[in-house]
Amino acid sequence: MQEMTSGLERKFCQFDEGLSVQEDGLSIEGYASRFGACDQGGDVVAQGAYAASLAALAAEGRRVKMLWQHDPSQPIGVWDEIREDATGLWVKGRLLESVAKGREAAALIGAGAIDGLSIGYRTKRATKDTGGRRLLTELELWEVSLVTFPMLPSARVAGKGDTPFDDGLRELAAAFRVARAELGDR
Repeated sequence: MQEMTSGLERKFCQFDEGLSVQEDGLSIEGYASRFGACDQGGDVVAQGAYAASLAALAAEGRRVKMLWQHDPSQPIGVWDEIREDATGLWVKGRLLESVAKGREAAALIGAGAIDGLSIGYRTKRATKDTGGRRLLTELELWEVSLVTFPMLPSARVAGKGDTPFDDGLRELAAAFRVARAELGDR
């Protein structure tokens, strides 16, 4: 976990799964956070942790920001929908093609080079269990970023416009993962 001077927390870590986007290459969706899943920093987000923050944002007419790699000077799109469901924090949004970094992000996602989502937040309430893990029970959500290395490996962008070409790339990526795992076992 990395602490920012503003008091916001954010997470980076390596992952091993791919992603896809919708046919237009600019629409993205996926889980930015999953409830009950322990991330690589030892944090677990409880179901309902975002509810108060999402309600406050809606009441104030504000939106969670879409950033590139948690950089507040690089907004790359807009989140049109953010909601909690039984699985976690689901987001749906658009990369802005009128923004250079948005076009770059679309190209990187389309090529499979980027597929991670990560949250920037302030912890409002948390407890520690006997194993030292934090259970995050209330979070103030500030931003959801597209990142190279999310702290929660299952925080991924997904899309609806998958093509047979995308399936072939996924199969190739899976073959590489298996090969890497086999080489690592030697």
